[in-house]
Amino acid sequence: MQIRQLGKTGPQSSGLGLGCMGMSGMYGPADRAESIATIHAALDVGINLLDTGDFYGMGHNEMLIGEALKGRKRDQPILSVKFGALRDPSSGWIGFDGRPAAVKTFLAYTLQRLGVDYIDIYRPARLDPNVPIEDTVGAIADMVKAGYVRHIGLSEVGAETIRRAAKVHPIVDLQIEYSLISRGIEDCILPVCRELGIGITGYGVLSRGLISGHWQQGSAGAGDFRAHSPRFQGGNVEKNLALVETLRQVAAAKGASVAQIAIAWVAAQDKSIVPVVGSRRRDQLQEALGALDVTLTPADLAAIEQAIPKGAAAGERYQTAQMAHLDSEKA
Repeated sequence: MQIRQLGKTGPQSSGLGLGCMGMSGMYGPADRAESIATIHAALDVGINLLDTGDFYGMGHNEMLIGEALKGRKRDQPILSVKFGALRDPSSGWIGFDGRPAAVKTFLAYTLQRLGVDYIDIYRPARLDPNVPIEDTVGAIADMVKAGYVRHIGLSEVGAETIRRAAKVHPIVDLQIEYSLISRGIEDCILPVCRELGIGITGYGVLSRGLISGHWQQGSAGAGDFRAHSPRFQGGNVEKNLALVETLRQVAAAKGASVAQIAIAWVAAQDKSIVPVVGSRRRDQLQEALGALDVTLTPADLAAIEQAIPKGAAAGERYQTAQMAHLDSEKA
């Protein structure tokens, strides 16, 4: 397994991380036994970064991971946890809470659900517009001093917020969407992270399956949020799938799958970047692992760039209301 350092002060992560969100209903029903088997398979091959959020399935995802980790050594996984998103009983999204007292409360429940006594990387899932980032990060820093958290991360925040947070406490990584069709971080955010020695855990490397090479129009079923995602809408999805077919030609020339090329491209952009794959099944995980064996030459990278130029995607990565709340999308 390839190893990558998360920031100047962070832990050593496997070259791929496993994102567990899809195991708790975000993409429709998931098989519990298969989800746990996938987590076990990932750990057994050396993937040590497990990413979750306390709001995935309203705690379901953390309990699932806690069940999967029973009997395992605590230092085997790096548990990366996002917090702060608020949901109502009907699963609706109703805001974000980054107040210091809320931070410590969220953490207490997370420790209980996961069945552990510390979290490796703890991060606010979004920026609370009503709470200075210094206060939120300061509260996590208190938990670092108390031994409940090992490292502090950020998620979906912009360059200015990153700088402000880093003045309070060392930040080991920024979790943010990064893929062939989501390259917004390249202009300002990635340079700042490089300057400050902050790693990147890139999620959405397959754009939620859109550029996996397996997606077919109309595949989103009941309970799958992709049914309402702009890039999966009629018109947009047709243009985006046409890009995938162009990429498929590059993949065929390399003897790799489309998904493997897309993952390898993200990993090739910087040694500080760890792609996080949202595999819900062992066969998906096995395909993703194949990306570690793909070496992209300058000629390959040029061919990929020609197949999917920067800014070629049709549609935004989130709905308009959600995009407006993303600090990472603000100029």
